[in-house]
Amino acid sequence: MITNVMIVGVGGQGSLLASKLLGHVVLKKGYDVKVSEVHGMSQRGGSVVTYVRFGDKVYSPIIDKGEADYIISFETLEAARYTEYLVPGGQIIVNDQQIDPMPVITGATTYPEGLVEKMRATGAKVDAMDALSLAQQAGSAKAANIVLMGRFSKYFKDITDEEWLESIRECVPAKFYELNVKAFELGKHA
Repeated sequence: MITNVMIVGVGGQGSLLASKLLGHVVLKKGYDVKVSEVHGMSQRGGSVVTYVRFGDKVYSPIIDKGEADYIISFETLEAARYTEYLVPGGQIIVNDQQIDPMPVITGATTYPEGLVEKMRATGAKVDAMDALSLAQQAGSAKAANIVLMGRFSKYFKDITDEEWLESIRECVPAKFYELNVKAFELGKHA
C-alpha cells in the first residue's frame, strides 16, 4: 500500500518545509519514502508542487492524475488547479486563503468564485480552514504550512503527536520550535 500526498501552493508559503516534515516523520516511522519537488516560478509567487509518496516500497516520486490520496494546499486556487490528481473520494486539506495570480493582478481575469464548492462537486472530501489566522495566532503568518500539517496529522492515526513534534524539532531551527508546535496544535484541534 502506497500513500500519495501532493503539497501545493504559491512560492514562499513553505511547501518545501511541509514536504520535508512529512517525509521525515514517515521515514522515521519506517516507511520507504520518495519526495519530489516541482517548481514553477516559485520566487515570483508561481505555483509550487511537491510529491510525497510513502509505503512498503516506493519506486517513483511522481504522482499522476487520479493517484493522489491527499492534496494539502496552501491556497484555494492551487487546490482547485490540482483536483484532477486526486483519487475518487480523496481528501483535500486547504487553506482558504486567496492569493491573486498575475492574470488577476493585471486585471486580465478575476479570481474564480465558489472554488471549495466546485471541488466538493467533483466528489472530493474538502477540509477547508483559515490556516493563516491560526498561524498568526501562533505567532507568525509564515507558520500556515505547519498549521496545515497539524490538520493533516488527524488523518494518520498511526503517527503519534510525539512523532510529529520530534520531526518538527529536527526540521525547523530551534528558535522557531515553540511557535511551530503551537501552529501544529492549532491546526490539529481547530
